[in-house]
This record gives sequence, structure tokens and C-alpha cells, in this order.
Amino acid sequence: MQKAVRALLLTTALLSADTIAARAETPDVVVSIKPIHSLVAAIMQGVGEPALIVEGGASPHTYALKPSNAAALQDADVVFWVGHGLEAFLEKPLEALGDKATVVELEDAPGLEKLPFREGGPFEAHAHEGEDGHDHAHGEEGHDHDKEAEGDHAGHAGEAGHEGHEHGAFDMHLWLSPDNARAIAAEATRVLSEKDPDNADAYKANLAALTEKLGTLDKEIAATIAPVKDKPFIVFHDAYQYFEHHYGVNTAGSITVSPETMPGAARLTEIREKVKTLGATCVFAEPQFEPKLVNVVIEGTEAKSGTLDPEAATLEPGADLYFTLMRSIATSLRDCLGQAS
Repeated sequence: MQKAVRALLLTTALLSADTIAARAETPDVVVSIKPIHSLVAAIMQGVGEPALIVEGGASPHTYALKPSNAAALQDADVVFWVGHGLEAFLEKPLEALGDKATVVELEDAPGLEKLPFREGGPFEAHAHEGEDGHDHAHGEEGHDHDKEAEGDHAGHAGEAGHEGHEHGAFDMHLWLSPDNARAIAAEATRVLSEKDPDNADAYKANLAALTEKLGTLDKEIAATIAPVKDKPFIVFHDAYQYFEHHYGVNTAGSITVSPETMPGAARLTEIREKVKTLGATCVFAEPQFEPKLVNVVIEGTEAKSGTLDPEAATLEPGADLYFTLMRSIATSLRDCLGQAS
């Protein structure tokens, strides 16, 4: 009996050691922001849990690295971030890692659609006939730089957090297109499979499942916004160009270039005039930032206000967050623009 107990204990100890060893071989993965973390978490389901840097209601535009974040980076085997134009606070810490971790800048992922950064307040209209059967304004190349409000982005390339936002640079809110989400997930799968070949089959199976779910989500969102997609609206900052381009919604302008660059009086006047011209429209705030600028531009107009959350500030992190994020944007657009009609 004692021999049997000892044998059982030995077997249990060996199994526990094997489990610990297997866990130790799973790479430590760190992800910068919630939407990207959600996609990576979906790829890693059943294998491991990625760590998140920008937690809670914080914004990558204004984030300061915490000691706990620095510790996570030091232990990381793989780090996923969007790139220099979004999470500028990560530039020096990632440089300091050297070759200790595989750092993946997702703006370079194969298959991404990348749209030029816009700075003008009202986005100048130009048609994209033949794209998914609709015409809509984007301003990718056609907005008039001569009309940009003086002082709103002077010296913008040197401002904290936006070294990459020079003329000709790309909009970094890449995840707000399901096509780009697929490309980001595919790149995460490739990197993780190379780093952790023992779990490559699991990563690839998770990618297949995620791709199918994204296809279903895409159709759902298109149906949700179909009744209001031609109605123009104003956003707090120009974070929605990829959503706009993919679904054909009619973003007419943004109050500010980026949240840490507050607009000058000229830009606010320009946007206010645009709101008056549009009449019954919606102007959307964001949960991380004071809504007073939205109140300024809609005061005395027929416009209504709503809230959009492009960086998922109000959502709990996890593999399902991306789907909740995209649905909430679509629902907010439908509900506010439906009232404004």
C-alpha cells in the first residue's frame, strides 16, 4: 500500500513538473492597447494569456508607463504594439529591450489597408464611386490643407506622441476595420507560431475560428448602420477613418487632430459652422476626454451629441472585447443619427 501511495505521489509530482515546464515554454506576451490585446488573446486562447499595458480608461495618446508595465516588458518574450504614431510612450522602453524580446510593430503587418493621416477640420468630400456600391467622403488625399486651422497643428511632427503624424504619414487607428483585424490576427499567429512551434496548431485553429467570427461581425455591423450610413456626423478626434472607409459612413469632420492637441479658436469656429450647415446631425464625444468641446460646437444648433469609444476605454479586456467595441460603435451611430433624422 505504501509503495502504491509513493508511486502515485511520484507520478503526480512528475505530471506537475511537466505542466510547469510546458507553461514555462509558453512565451510571455505583452500587448499595448485593448483592441489589439483582444485579437491576440483570441489567438492565444487555450495556450496562454497576454498581458495588457494600457488598462482601464486610459488612452495611448496620453499614457505614461507604470512600473508594473516596465516589469512586464522586461519579462516579455513577444511585444505587440501598433507603432510609433500611436503609442509613443513605448518607443524608448522598447529600444531598451534590445534583443531580449521579439517586438512586433503591427502597422507593418502584411495585408493591412493603411490610410493617410488627415488633419483638416471638415473633411473635404470626394467620391469613391464603385466602392461597395456607395459614394462617400474620406479626405484621404483630397482634403484642402490650405483650410486647416492655423495653430491647430503647427509643429505637429514634434509634439509628444505624434512624431509620426507628419503629412503623408498613416492613420494609426488600424483596428477599426475587420479586414485589418484579420491581418493583425494573421501576423500575431505567424509570430507566435514561430516563437512557440509546439502550440502552432492551436494558434492556427484559433485564427480560423476568429476569421469566421469576424466575417459574421462584418455583416452584422453593415446591417446595423445601413439605415443611417449616409447621414453626416462629426467626431471628437479623427480616429474612425478605417471604419468609415470600410462601411461607407459619412464622417464630416473632427473637432481635434488628436486628443492631446487641443483645437484653437479657428478650428472650433470652422467645425461649428460645419455643424450649422449640416443641421440635424450628431457630434460624438469620447469617454476618456472632457465633453465640453462637443458642447461648444453644438450649442445653439440642431445637432445631438453621442459617445464613441474607438480605443475601448470603457470595456473589459479579453478575447471578446473587439466584437463588443465594433458593435458599440455601430449601435451608437445608428441610435444618435436615427434621432437626428
